[in-house]
Amino acid sequence: MDNFLHNFSMLRKSQLFLGFSVDDLHTLALCLGCSFHAYCAGETVYHAGDAVREIGIVVEGRIRMVNDDAWGNSNIIAEVADGEMFAEAVVCGGGGGGGNGGVLPFAVIAATDAQVCFIDFARIVTTCSSACVFHTLLIRNMIGVFARKNMMLAGKMEHITKRTTREKLLSYLSEQAKRHQSRSFAIPFDRQGLADYLSVERSALSAEMSKLRSDGIIAYKKNHFSIIEQA
Repeated sequence: MDNFLHNFSMLRKSQLFLGFSVDDLHTLALCLGCSFHAYCAGETVYHAGDAVREIGIVVEGRIRMVNDDAWGNSNIIAEVADGEMFAEAVVCGGGGGGGNGGVLPFAVIAATDAQVCFIDFARIVTTCSSACVFHTLLIRNMIGVFARKNMMLAGKMEHITKRTTREKLLSYLSEQAKRHQSRSFAIPFDRQGLADYLSVERSALSAEMSKLRSDGIIAYKKNHFSIIEQA
């Protein structure tokens, strides 16, 4: 029970449960049929092609959506951390809507050791037999999650459609500075992860980072960056 309450206390970080108390979440657990699973770093949560009916919410750690092409090249579609959700668009839209499920076009992999909560999406959008008073707020929060995800994907498209590696990197770093409201910040990727996210070669990325540092535009150490001057 203590671990159960801890998990739901952590879930209060999720936008899906915005406005709910821990006691509310305890009640919701019975309604939604939440289940919790632990994963080790590098472990596969879902394989590409898996049929899914449940959304995942990261309780602790980080999860990545990764697409591999026929030649084995990886592209990180997105990375989600504590309180964030994954697979909701596939579950909602893949089976004709209504939470009937869908087939994942990408793999879902634990980027770090992670704890994940799974919820049958249909139980979120369908009012339960006991007319649970929380469903209206849940659905409203879910709409907000979809809106924010669309904005995030639009932001990534802005990065990767730039012409050069330099432009892609600067676009991403600028967006991160705005998100953190600071010119110094940490990103969730190592060097290979950042290259995969921006759809560039790691060697080209490393070379461009070195040039930007030599030009006094950025400073960095591992995944910590500082924007010094205008590019």
